[in-house]
Amino acid sequence: MTKRPTILDVARHAGVSKSTVSLVLQNSPSVKNSTRIAVEEAMAKIGYVYNRSAAGLRGASSGLIGLVINDLRNPFFTEFAASVQMTFAEKGFATVVANTDEDPTLQANVIASMIEHGVNAFVISPTYANDKTVFDRLERSGIPTMQVLRQVDERTDVFPFFSLDYQTGSRLAARHLAEMGCENIAFVGGLEDRPVTLERVSGYDELMEAEQRRKTYFYGRPSRAFGRNIARRIAKDQNRPDGLICFSDLVALGMISGFAETGIQPGKDVRIIGFDDIEESSLCYPRLSTIRCDVSSFGKSAADALLGWLEKGSKPEAVKRYPVELIVRQSTLQF
Repeated sequence: MTKRPTILDVARHAGVSKSTVSLVLQNSPSVKNSTRIAVEEAMAKIGYVYNRSAAGLRGASSGLIGLVINDLRNPFFTEFAASVQMTFAEKGFATVVANTDEDPTLQANVIASMIEHGVNAFVISPTYANDKTVFDRLERSGIPTMQVLRQVDERTDVFPFFSLDYQTGSRLAARHLAEMGCENIAFVGGLEDRPVTLERVSGYDELMEAEQRRKTYFYGRPSRAFGRNIARRIAKDQNRPDGLICFSDLVALGMISGFAETGIQPGKDVRIIGFDDIEESSLCYPRLSTIRCDVSSFGKSAADALLGWLEKGSKPEAVKRYPVELIVRQSTLQF
């Protein structure tokens, strides 16, 4: 049987020390790029395969990052998770992904399990819970942890928070509907008093108050089913809103379906704008106007920030929000 190449074989072929090879395997920033290339070429030439599990038992870095997401069924979060995972993979890190399904107990369990398995860092889009013991445990562990898209722990000096500029997004949406002549503009979706709902409704509130307009809210779990049910309910009201800002594209897509069942045509009889710009927004009929969050680019930026923290010790800023933009399509235009 042919003997498997070892780290010593790599060192001899590359003309470096065993410790230098170890640093390359750990993605250490202290290694010169030319040395890293020489070591990688030596590994490829002799067929050396790095066993991360065995290295973990010897106390080395596991090369694992925990990605904990509140709702992977939602295409918005799925696209974010895919972008983060691919960015980590490009730098040689494996990603352990968990969907918590908005369940605080499940979230606590998966995070505890990931800590036990030696993940190097966490990216968490958390579920909402009053219990802060999960983040207390993360602080004690010393594992670099970022909150993304939702902030549930105020200690952003410990757990930096990266998100999108939702306030500007809803302001752009409200302004667009007002400029299109809508007089009765309502906000649909989102669970009342949750921070992300308050953020996504804040720009709407701002414009409505500035123009002394009446505010109308239809709160609820942001799903297609909720949007469909609200559309069917609104259709029966003779004084129904003529402009609708939806908490998410899923809510808006549900509303388009519900209005279709009642003979009301979005873009003509009522103007609808979503939030997120998931792929289906540009493929449905009528095509959905929305607030584009470019979650794929956001995911890459968040992942790069965490990698900088891991590899260079440069901790991300405490709070950072990325820009959004208005995308106008058929659901708010006459067509």
